[in-house]
Amino acid sequence: MDFPSLSVVVPTLNSENTLERCLFALFQQEYPLENMELIIVDAYSEDDTVNVALRFGAKILYNPLITGEAGKAVGVEASNKEFILSLDSDNIIPSKDWLARMFEPLQANKEIVASEPLYYGYQRSHPTIIRYCSLIGADDPISVYLGFYGRFSFLKGRWTDLPIDFEDRLNYFEVKLKPDVVIPTMGANGFIVKASAIKKTNYKPYLFDVDIIYDLVRLGYDKFARVKTSMTHLFAYNFSQYIRKTYRRVRDFYYYHKLGMRKYRWTDFNKIKLLKLALFTIVLLPLFRDAINGYKRKPDTAWFLNWILCTLALGVYGLKELSSGFYMLRQRRRTST
Repeated sequence: MDFPSLSVVVPTLNSENTLERCLFALFQQEYPLENMELIIVDAYSEDDTVNVALRFGAKILYNPLITGEAGKAVGVEASNKEFILSLDSDNIIPSKDWLARMFEPLQANKEIVASEPLYYGYQRSHPTIIRYCSLIGADDPISVYLGFYGRFSFLKGRWTDLPIDFEDRLNYFEVKLKPDVVIPTMGANGFIVKASAIKKTNYKPYLFDVDIIYDLVRLGYDKFARVKTSMTHLFAYNFSQYIRKTYRRVRDFYYYHKLGMRKYRWTDFNKIKLLKLALFTIVLLPLFRDAINGYKRKPDTAWFLNWILCTLALGVYGLKELSSGFYMLRQRRRTST
């Protein structure tokens, strides 16, 4: 096959614990190194992150806005190759032919603007929370119960509940998205996109993954590939890390949404489903039943984190909603006095 030129963009912040594994797997690819550039956008790490990146010959840029979304924007702006691969520092590419498989649909159909793995990588040796997220198909189980998840879920037996048009092309699904339909959560953890297309979007100063998908579709780039391969995401090793990362994601969404910088229609979900999920966390049995059903489909004791992680995630959302409500109430009192 022909090997297109590729910029690999990785935002980092104190990422030494996972970055070496991430980059080692990247450079194991059966892909000509002269066609690839590695751009590390660091948010002034205080550990050995930059030295790890330099050992792999990376171009080092710095991210004064700190967040991963800002880092991705810096990397995209600096890229000069035909395609851009978005990797997080805790992503591990699973096989040496991964890039070749990801580029197959992009070369087979020039109307396809981007490709993304269909699965989260699963290994028995991974920590329990990471295995659970791989099995359910999301870092946030609420997205699975509300239906806008974007990776294959062994609980649901599919990759989305949304009314999305797609065709099976043997090694990948060819997906056609519409601007007036809610889009599955896509655009991260191994997302390859045409540089000429993404640079037409409103990606600066913050590149919000799923918002970029929305921008692409509105610009007429509406065909994507969900490739039947995986990407490992070492999201959280313990409950403390899981709560911290979930809170940061929710906090950031609320903050940038208030500033009018978010486009994804997170509020366009079935409120009845949310109420049912809240009830399930109280009565326990439905979530335990789902864990048993998941276990039957792919046996792993990680399924039995279902109630705990749903409850933790819903609690984080609820606390943030309450704090936002109190903030608005205080603002109204100030303006009325």
